[in-house]
Amino acid sequence: MVRAMSERSQTNFGFQDVPLADKQRLVDGVFDSVARRYDLMNDLMSGGLHRAWKDALVTAINPPRGEWPFALLDIAGGTGDIALRAIDAGGPATRATVIDVNAQMLAVGRERAAERGLDEVVDFIEGNAEQLPFADRSFDAVSIAFGIRNVPRIEQALAEAFRVLRLGGRFLCLEFSTVDVPGLAALYDLYSFNVIPTLGGAVAGDADAYRYLVESIRNFPRPQNFAEMIGAAGFRRVSFQQMTGGVVALHSGWRL
Repeated sequence: MVRAMSERSQTNFGFQDVPLADKQRLVDGVFDSVARRYDLMNDLMSGGLHRAWKDALVTAINPPRGEWPFALLDIAGGTGDIALRAIDAGGPATRATVIDVNAQMLAVGRERAAERGLDEVVDFIEGNAEQLPFADRSFDAVSIAFGIRNVPRIEQALAEAFRVLRLGGRFLCLEFSTVDVPGLAALYDLYSFNVIPTLGGAVAGDADAYRYLVESIRNFPRPQNFAEMIGAAGFRRVSFQQMTGGVVALHSGWRL
């Protein structure tokens, strides 16, 4: 069941069947068009809740506040949102590396880091989650927020995250999930498929991009299925916590 759902998420762009080889190109096109207004759209779509969800992720990352060195890899975090929060939460020896396939999103992140004088402690690298350009056991934590569902080969990305983690390191994934609360699910679908694309068209000038983002959420494996995929990649003590009635889930796994 895990593999069947994973294959579906990897071969469907939204609700349209496309070759696996084409998915990354289509995803790149989506984020090229919305990079400069991505965080504004997140505020509008979630009513600002995405900030609380990301705070929960950074709390789980738990960078040390003292002098202990700590290296975070944030995957698909081009705008620097998670990395900059982690730097704020950690001590003077906390460092973050952001990797993203999208140059436009990375440009936004670099500008933000430079504006805050943090470009010496946050690196921005263009690269693919399925083939991370880092040595084995390089990081104390690996995070990905709202990006794993857009990776064409999710199992390969999980294996790479495991590879670059040090022993005792933690993988954390924040992703949209499945609303199971009676009544809320229907309202959530109504909002997602009608309001969000309209906002995308009005604010970002690309309704189709946001229609894809909604459809990609529905194609993503359910929390228990995704947790099993994380375990299959080698992680231990795998768990997940659903938030806001199941709108999002915070997944965790350790390299032990």
